[in-house]
Amino acid sequence: MIRLTLDKALNRLNISRYELSKRTGIQYQIIDNYYKNKVIRYDSYVLDRICDALQCDVCDIIEHKS
Repeated sequence: MIRLTLDKALNRLNISRYELSKRTGIQYQIIDNYYKNKVIRYDSYVLDRICDALQCDVCDIIEHKS
């Protein structure tokens, strides 16, 4: 199972979803869906923008659990 850990990353960096939305230029609702793990198909563009804004790698916001 693939799970997003965007909530942990934002808490660790003390950044709100609204602030991330502003930094990435991505609509708040989309960021919120990623934050709440309501995304079924991950958009590489969105993940790239999030990683750029947080200055992290994709492995820092996604985990795989079996």
